[in-house]
Amino acid sequence: MTRVLVVDDEPQIVRALQINLKARRYEVHTAANGSSALTIAAQHPPDLVILDLGLPDFDGVDVIRGLRGWTEAPILVLSGRTDSTDKVEALDAGADDYMTKPFGIDELLARLRAVLRRSSATPDEPVIYFGSTKVDLAAKRVILESGADIRLTPTEWHLLEVFVRHPGKLQSQHQLLTEVWGPGYETATGNLRFYMGQLRRKLEVDPARPRHLLTEPGMGYRFEP
Repeated sequence: MTRVLVVDDEPQIVRALQINLKARRYEVHTAANGSSALTIAAQHPPDLVILDLGLPDFDGVDVIRGLRGWTEAPILVLSGRTDSTDKVEALDAGADDYMTKPFGIDELLARLRAVLRRSSATPDEPVIYFGSTKVDLAAKRVILESGADIRLTPTEWHLLEVFVRHPGKLQSQHQLLTEVWGPGYETATGNLRFYMGQLRRKLEVDPARPRHLLTEPGMGYRFEP
């Protein structure tokens, strides 16, 4: 049985999530503040965490950092904060996805299933397919259905590799810039936009309407196979 930890100080939301999750055979634990969330997570390690950022004792981003110190369990943020800065901060701290309140239970359950599928996938899968394109991570090659290679620069390859190793995961601009370009480039968003455009021109059927390398406005990018 999949174990879910719900962290929220609004009793009606906790109750609604409990009812819906238990009806779908999830084991549910709840916490109303950050300190009890970390204690319960240590006692009953969760397979997934649904987390509000506005907790009464300390900020939910600190809970994310505390959890990320020892667990890779997916974290789905469910918050009333709509500012993109809050979303990016949560993602940079280690959250896997972000939903804004009020929310639809069907969408939340779909996102929950999606992050659980991604977390159970093998992260080092040597070959990934999307559309008619094959990415061979071991050989560092991108190959079309015809067998022809798509030539990528080292930076384009590194950026693509980050995406294909984390399919479906929302990647903030800060995460991508730090991972691909390194410390000191966290604000070089022009570099990122340029190389995303290059990848789309090489890999998308219609670069103006990408199907795989998607922009999440105000937050970052997501790769969908």
